[in-house]
Amino acid sequence: MAEQTTLPEGFGEAADAPHGSATVPGAQPDAVGAKSDSAVVRDALGVGIAVGLSGFAFGVTSAGSGLSLLQTCALSLAVFTGASQFALVGALAAGGNPYTAAAGAFFLGVRNSFYGLRLSQLLALPRALRPFAAQWVIDETTAVTLPQPTRRAARIGFAVTGLTLYVLWNLTTLLGALGAEALGDTDAWGLDAASPAVFLALLAPMLKSTTERITAALAVLLALGLLPVLPAGVPVLLSALAAPAVLFLSGRRKGTSRGTATAEENR
Repeated sequence: MAEQTTLPEGFGEAADAPHGSATVPGAQPDAVGAKSDSAVVRDALGVGIAVGLSGFAFGVTSAGSGLSLLQTCALSLAVFTGASQFALVGALAAGGNPYTAAAGAFFLGVRNSFYGLRLSQLLALPRALRPFAAQWVIDETTAVTLPQPTRRAARIGFAVTGLTLYVLWNLTTLLGALGAEALGDTDAWGLDAASPAVFLALLAPMLKSTTERITAALAVLLALGLLPVLPAGVPVLLSALAAPAVLFLSGRRKGTSRGTATAEENR
């Protein structure tokens, strides 16, 4: 993974940027080189370890829903997106049709494709590495990569988060599936809420503006309101409608404010 952190010689280098780091598009000029490699690694390890350990909850929940040890481990190895995995086993545990459960999990994982569009611009990885990197394009790697001020820092953050999380998630999935019988009734432990809770803890500090907080609150209300009436996984998908709704209302409010201001100036 070390090769991913090295830019081609002379590519996008800033004269005053340490380590020869290229500036990530959209980064502030004064932010270039402001974060050391060790700081990026520390942050990435923190996220990777914290979320990776919650794979134990998935292993227990999956085994409790009736999936075999092999099926549980295969999901973590191949799918590797916690929300979709929990949605799948949750729907199966509730007695849902396997094809419907798989479809819901698939559509929930589609969001990673949009992450990939943004990360491909930031990371600019060699073509040979892109298929392997695509496996690590998930919520957590995106959350660590996007705030980085340079391409070098973004690559380090993505690689360390992805590697740490992939190894720990799969290891703890195995341990959770093996230990499911010892825990007894897995529903009583509420372990299926572990992964969403960890992601919310990562997301909360990023909600800095009023618009972002309103969007998040509306998404939560939509998901909770639709949960009793729609199949598992669908409420989460529909909660994404909160973003365009808030943007539309925000745009209308700004247009009204400008119109009022213009009318006052013409008086």
